[in-house]
Amino acid sequence: MIIAAGADHAGFVVKDVLVRRLRALGHEVVDVGAPNGTQPDDYADFAHLVAGMVEEGSAERGVLVCETGIGVCMAANRHPGVRAANCLTPHHAEMARRHNDANVLCLGGRLMGADEAWAIAEVWLATPFDGGRYARRAAGIDRQAVVPR
Repeated sequence: MIIAAGADHAGFVVKDVLVRRLRALGHEVVDVGAPNGTQPDDYADFAHLVAGMVEEGSAERGVLVCETGIGVCMAANRHPGVRAANCLTPHHAEMARRHNDANVLCLGGRLMGADEAWAIAEVWLATPFDGGRYARRAAGIDRQAVVPR
């Protein structure tokens, strides 16, 4: 699988561990940074790079890490076809895949260590999308809401 990965300075260390482990499993990982390591930079820049790759189809999935996972998740979800999920536990990752077909995993680099992040990522990678009734719901994520008048 081709996976795009990115992080800001707060997620740099966790992201680097995840990239190494993903590559060890045989995944092709496109690491978009942070190029400055732990020097301050902007999470949205990396979120848009990763989400853009998923949106255009040059990556099947994406992994993003910032301080809490919230900022990168918000930025990534601005891209059509991207279903980013901020996961704090393996159960969150399982449900994000099963019910929402999450294609971008967002993690908090200052909320968890690399081993905890990896446990979440492993579940997210291994869990299939359930489809069925959830396919209609997941497709609705990109649909503009129709508000009754």
